[in-house]
Amino acid sequence: MIQHRSRATTLASLLVLLVLAVLSVLAVLPPTPVAADAPADEFSADRAFEHVEVIGAEVHPHGTPAADRVREYIVDELDAMGLDPEVTEGTGLTGRLGGRAQAAGVQNVVATVEGTDSTGPIFLMAHYDSAEVSHGANDDGAGVSTLLESARAILAADAPRNDLVLVFTDAEEACLCGAEAFADSDPRAADGGIVLNFEARGSSGPAVMFETSPGNADLVAQYATVPYPVGSSLAVEVYRILPNDTDFSPFLDAGGFTGLNAAYIDGSAAYHAPQDQPETMNLASLQHHGSNTLALARALGDADAAALATPSAHDSTYFPLPGGVLAQYPGWLVWPLAVLALVAVGALGFTTARRTETGPGRLALGFGAALLPIVLTAVGAQLFWMLLVAIRPGYGEMLDPWHPWGFRIALLGLVAVIVTGWFVLLRRRLGAPALTFGALGWLAVLGVVLAAFTPGGSYLAALPALAGAVAGVVALLLTDSRGRTAAVAVGAAVAIVVLVPVVVLFFPALGLATGAAPALFAALLGLALVPVLADALPLARRAGGVLVGACGAVAVVALGAGFALDGFTAEKPEPTQLMYAMDADTGEAMWVSGEGSPSPWTSQFVDEQTEISEDFPAVHGEVWTGPAEAADLPAPTAEIVADETSGDERTLTLTVFPERTVRYVEAVAENVTAATIEGREVAVADGHLDISYAAPGDEGFELVVTVPAGEAFDVRLLGGGEGLESLPGFEPRPETVGVKGSHTSELVLVATSQTF
Repeated sequence: MIQHRSRATTLASLLVLLVLAVLSVLAVLPPTPVAADAPADEFSADRAFEHVEVIGAEVHPHGTPAADRVREYIVDELDAMGLDPEVTEGTGLTGRLGGRAQAAGVQNVVATVEGTDSTGPIFLMAHYDSAEVSHGANDDGAGVSTLLESARAILAADAPRNDLVLVFTDAEEACLCGAEAFADSDPRAADGGIVLNFEARGSSGPAVMFETSPGNADLVAQYATVPYPVGSSLAVEVYRILPNDTDFSPFLDAGGFTGLNAAYIDGSAAYHAPQDQPETMNLASLQHHGSNTLALARALGDADAAALATPSAHDSTYFPLPGGVLAQYPGWLVWPLAVLALVAVGALGFTTARRTETGPGRLALGFGAALLPIVLTAVGAQLFWMLLVAIRPGYGEMLDPWHPWGFRIALLGLVAVIVTGWFVLLRRRLGAPALTFGALGWLAVLGVVLAAFTPGGSYLAALPALAGAVAGVVALLLTDSRGRTAAVAVGAAVAIVVLVPVVVLFFPALGLATGAAPALFAALLGLALVPVLADALPLARRAGGVLVGACGAVAVVALGAGFALDGFTAEKPEPTQLMYAMDADTGEAMWVSGEGSPSPWTSQFVDEQTEISEDFPAVHGEVWTGPAEAADLPAPTAEIVADETSGDERTLTLTVFPERTVRYVEAVAENVTAATIEGREVAVADGHLDISYAAPGDEGFELVVTVPAGEAFDVRLLGGGEGLESLPGFEPRPETVGVKGSHTSELVLVATSQTF
């Protein structure tokens, strides 16, 4: 685009853009941990970590004595603060997880920091149970310790205006049942309010505000006041369409609540795994969680809670900027900005045709050619992951390796090779002006597409396109080379501050297993920087070759470093998943694995893929199976308490006994017209009943079903428990082979059928 350059201006511009990129990365990194001797009214990660060491000391899933000990510890800590904690019992019921209704008897811990003149409650929530094979130090020891340390700091200062209700929920991992029971039946939740949920899906990284209630503008404005705001409206859009849930979900289902959901999400290899222990926690991540939580609790504690509990008229578009600033603008601006970006790119095309020798035909070719790096990046990212799995098959069971940053940098290097290689190869044929128009044109088109389908993400393409196109027009109209370079740099600066943070955040959010998404955003950044390439890169082929080669060298070196740093060890083992399933009626048993391709250790148990959901409804889709010796394990049983017929309906009241210590008991039946479990009504679709009850005690649980009069009631009962290592034929794992973080890992299923 520019024929005469000022080398000093170009170098200065490149340096400024590099510094801006570094600042954009720093804007989404967690802060330095605060020591235990910090002032009493501050959040200290060191003080909070003392709670983590207790909470994460042992595996403590819902319904276990270890979970009881964690709950008692929370109560004791709240008591010591001078609060009046209450353990509330109830039955939670959700249909959000696993395609079946799930219930649990729960014991939530609730305590209130009373406000001076409350306008409504602010609910601060975290769950205290762990996943089945996990110590839960991060998930959700991080959330629990954050609430305990924040409550202590709040009590050390002036009382808030509004009531701050601390809710430590039970059975989140089992079924979100503690949160559902609180939202459904606790009188403190009867009139709604504002909910802040605190989670961890990993062991490190920034604490990201990743989910909001609809109509989030006013709450996002409050969140923007925290010291380290990290969040993107794109993340909210993406999470809303994903099948993932946290304790925040039952409050959204209940209605009457607004709120925010935050978690740190890097280090996913430890998620739900035995390695989620205190020593794996990054204290900077805990500090980030706590600093923002305390600031947000104080801001909302003194705000008009009644007004904020009502959804705003629109969602905000928001994203982090250097300096700890959260950029925000109202959702109604999404379409005007997207259309304006298209208009600006059109103006760039018109000006290019008038001011250069690039005609409409070449501009059209440039636009078509600019699709190539987008497609190649998506394909290349998936091939990259396939290469990693081919070299190290254990990665196939992971979202991310234990040490992913070498691989992430390698993938970014690959994206840089694709974008720079595309530009260098086509520059002489089509010209830099045509490639610039095409690159910014696709950004503008994507801005419109995102505005239509994920409005909160439109800014990622529309703003760089708008800034780049306006800068391009200005550069074409200027005669001074230094002014043109400066104009191009300003346009690129917008792209950097907008896109760099989301690239950094989306790598841990989606993992290298789905690395095409963060790689695509990196490619969009590359396209937005095409004007800088056109301005700064000499036309000589050698210069372009050196640039592409340098990018390739970064990719190769980072890939090698990734493999060198990330071998499987006893501390960071290869994850494997194994289950055992036995039909107590036939005496037949099998080993079962949900691994995509069985590891060498798993292969000694399983050898073929099959579908077993008819006999074991808890296991969905094709899985790997192999023959196993039947174990001496009892199946659940059901006993009739009452059997009444009225008109054309027969109602049976059953008590279902687990007969052993289990994670859950599942009941599956057909031809059911209505059902309740522990008094809670269960939705029955087309006569199909599928309900599980988590951690039933020896006394069992009540199941009431209604079927047509005169017909038998056939029910399939499955008990899912522990004890894989005690089964005949089980071979212990080598020290570098571990247990995958999964709700079905180490599961022992025993099934039976009964007719009444």
